[in-house]
Amino acid sequence: MTPSVEPEPGSAPEAGAAAQPGPAPQPVPVPPPDPAAQPVPAADGAAPGAADGAAGPPPSAPDNPGPPRRRRLRRTLLVAGVVLLVLLAAAGWLASRAAQAADGLTEAGAVLADLENGLAGGDVGALADGLPGLQEDTARARAAASDPVWRLAEHLPWAGPNLTAVRTVAVAVDDVATDALPAVVELGELVADPQVRRADGSLDLGLFVRAAPALDRAATTTRASAAAVGALDTARLVGRVAGPVTQVSDGLATAADALGSASDAARLLPPMLGADGPRTYLLLSLNSAELRSAGGIVGAVAAFTADGGAIRLVDQRSTRDLRPLDEPVLPLTDEELAVHTDRLGRWVQNAVLTPDFPRSAELVSAMWARTVGTPVDGVLAMDPVAVAYLLDATGPVEAGGVELTADTVLDVLLREAYVRLPVVDEADAFYADVASALFTAVSSGRGDTRALLDALVRASDERRVRVWSAHPDEQDRLARTSLGADFLARPGDAAYAVELPGAETARTGSGVDTRSPAGAPGVFLNDGSAGKLDFFLTTDLTVEELRCAAPPAPGWATAVLRLDLAYDPPGDIAGYPEYVTGTADTGLPVGGLATNVTVYAPPGGRILDQRLDDALVGGLAATEQERAVSTLTTRLLPGGRATYRVTVTVPAPPVDGSLDVWTTPTLTSPGVVTGTCTD
Repeated sequence: MTPSVEPEPGSAPEAGAAAQPGPAPQPVPVPPPDPAAQPVPAADGAAPGAADGAAGPPPSAPDNPGPPRRRRLRRTLLVAGVVLLVLLAAAGWLASRAAQAADGLTEAGAVLADLENGLAGGDVGALADGLPGLQEDTARARAAASDPVWRLAEHLPWAGPNLTAVRTVAVAVDDVATDALPAVVELGELVADPQVRRADGSLDLGLFVRAAPALDRAATTTRASAAAVGALDTARLVGRVAGPVTQVSDGLATAADALGSASDAARLLPPMLGADGPRTYLLLSLNSAELRSAGGIVGAVAAFTADGGAIRLVDQRSTRDLRPLDEPVLPLTDEELAVHTDRLGRWVQNAVLTPDFPRSAELVSAMWARTVGTPVDGVLAMDPVAVAYLLDATGPVEAGGVELTADTVLDVLLREAYVRLPVVDEADAFYADVASALFTAVSSGRGDTRALLDALVRASDERRVRVWSAHPDEQDRLARTSLGADFLARPGDAAYAVELPGAETARTGSGVDTRSPAGAPGVFLNDGSAGKLDFFLTTDLTVEELRCAAPPAPGWATAVLRLDLAYDPPGDIAGYPEYVTGTADTGLPVGGLATNVTVYAPPGGRILDQRLDDALVGGLAATEQERAVSTLTTRLLPGGRATYRVTVTVPAPPVDGSLDVWTTPTLTSPGVVTGTCTD
């Protein structure tokens, strides 16, 4: 509750009037005043200064004004009393309204809890039942904080910022309760509707079309509310106000992200799943046992169609079916050649060397069109951890005579198969069978819809699922989401300045939004052994320091990114098949692991230094899309450990803001980490 503030009464204006000139009156004897007599107000129609029983000039002598000092004192007291009464009334009114509006901070917690619960798949029925009463409460708090007396009091020192904060929160929460919560109810009912996913696994796309306008409004309102509350300076607020304001700000930002994703899904799913005609897509199964920037080497490629909400597998190829090309399938820039070599455009397995998925998708779709002869409408990629999340929703599947569950799929797919299948073609075929079995399980209607949605959201948040559309309008929307993975966004691209909660406050002197891909540094891993040993590699990337107080330049900060690597293969690793231990000349004994670590600074940023433990190390320096790039190779023997620290300049986060760092999703770490100012 906001502390009530009693306004200090101002100085009342001086009262009194000068006597009017006139003929001098004759002297009249006046008895001495009675010291015990108390002045009383004159009755209506009495001469000024007259009182019952008081001697003075007769009524017929109005030109005698009485003692001027006494008249001024009475008028001063009268005006001061009136002013005091008005101020006391205003203070009382303000205190009353403050008590009502302060409830808005309490209601904010309830609204955000309902919002979070609804977005997480909670009981939207209970939310729908309680929504009218909740909306009445938030409307009452908003009205109280919008009172004219309240708005006037916002100009007071000390108290003013606190009153402004309470009003801002009350308005934001009421907007969310009015526009966003009904859409959350509708979204929950949509997901729970048994008709949304038919028995054959197809989706009723009409339900998404009808839900899209409400979700658009909800996302827009919540984004605006998050921006308004996020712009408040909590340093000027008392603790009892600052704490709730920060919580509301964080909650609204999270909700805005979730509602934005829901809005995007409602707009994208119908056309992408064939509401306007059949579509053809490629599904890339990434193999995390051999790391690439996107999460793993391309292990298998499947083609599927989407028509009227139904998806069907139509073709499947191993990477050996898509032979390497003599020349890149598309022209590569000099920067791409310097950082990735021509392998990027010649091998389908290496199309994901770049962390920029739109570029990977363009290359893969061109390779498919050249080899198979059919164009595609889009490309999806998924790593094995995302597969495990989906299996948790669908239940076990069988591939190659082996049952795979969410708990066993990673070990079976990325370790056991390589021991059991010493021939690389057999291992590739098994990998393709697993992808086919999972696709069939999802497309045939297995699994709970909500559980499948949660699995996809989790995988997307960890950057384990990526999507690209060949249709520009759809790609513009995808690029603004985590699914788009548009890391190397160019000026003018949709992802270059992502519209997110607080985006207008996130822009700094660097000119880059710290929450867009363009504002993020990156640390990416690519296997250098040409083997399948990364199953035994543990990775951990953290933002060890983010120094904001002493910027290297206006609008910039300095980040220290720490990468810990630990390699723990089994004792008999040297006896694994050669395609597992690696065919590259790394200078290591059999069973050793080489990994290329590529660091990207944000556009305009710099890589200041790189250290292995405490020693400075160098790397191959280059640039790509206005980013400084450095690549170095780490070599680990079994049981080896390495800690790298890279210092880069980054766009300074806003107050209480954060910095995202993109990285390779591995079996042990997600594809994005976040840091906040440490000084």
